[in-house]
Amino acid sequence: MLLDGMKKEIKGKKIRIVLPEGEDERILGAAVQLADEDLVLPVMVGDVAKISELAKTKAWDLSKCELIDIETYEKFDAMVDFMTELRKGKQTREECAKMLKSTNYFGTMLVKMGLADGLVGGATYSTADTVRPALQLIKTKPQNKTVSSSFVMYDDTRKFMMGDCAIIVDPSEDDLCEIAVESANTGRIFGLDPKVAFLSYSTKGSGKGPAVDKVVAAVNKMKDLNVDFEYDGEFQFDAAVDASVGKLKAPDSKVAGEANVFVFPSIESGNIGYKIAQRLGGLNALGPILQGLNAPINDLSRGCSTQDVYELSIVTAAQSLMV
Repeated sequence: MLLDGMKKEIKGKKIRIVLPEGEDERILGAAVQLADEDLVLPVMVGDVAKISELAKTKAWDLSKCELIDIETYEKFDAMVDFMTELRKGKQTREECAKMLKSTNYFGTMLVKMGLADGLVGGATYSTADTVRPALQLIKTKPQNKTVSSSFVMYDDTRKFMMGDCAIIVDPSEDDLCEIAVESANTGRIFGLDPKVAFLSYSTKGSGKGPAVDKVVAAVNKMKDLNVDFEYDGEFQFDAAVDASVGKLKAPDSKVAGEANVFVFPSIESGNIGYKIAQRLGGLNALGPILQGLNAPINDLSRGCSTQDVYELSIVTAAQSLMV
């Protein structure tokens, strides 16, 4: 239900999503489903013989998927040359060749070379091993200085964005602005009309301290960005989501009591917040969805399920249409 709109948007467009851990059963199962439903064209990297054997044991049809084995890839030398040029002396050609033998770097280079539209990894790699190649090769958008993340929190009747809960440990005021803009854009992929609340332990000056000052400064800086969505802060969470509290504490705000995108002041508050919403509030969590890159690269948990891979691949394909 959450992804129905995205599915309609991407269906039949043959958006190429790299899955660099193609030998993993969860990855393979999701890829077959995505291909069968004509949602994406999965590009799986790994030992083709092993992938094919696993598919055979499961009676899965791989005819709609693309399989790439690094050891026999015809464009490998050209890829090494391109990466060497990109790294500009930071790595030698020999070092780049060695790095590209790892499927995370190889898959990211497929995206960089325009041979794929996005990547979903992390089923066996750490977050750092997924994000590092993206930062080195894909890089951030011209207007962005960093990569952030957001989670979509949802149930049958509610849908919210929360960021950054996974990447930026102690965001600066400029980082908070980027998180706000990118989380609003991600929210639009899920059909939200963004109303962004900058969160704090203070509402409109009720509390004092450096942490409050940072959030207030971020809200003020947003005025220079000419964004096309409503934003406001600083808010305590109840003032952001509860109409009666919002009216009492911030009567002139267009966001108070109606926010659907929440910008947390630090990773600790964001991580704690989304998990409270998940475990005690009964909301489902999809993410982290990476934001701010020139092409969509997304990170799975190593404890992910086939369904997680399926869903995040759909989100990544939808993101590729907005880059």
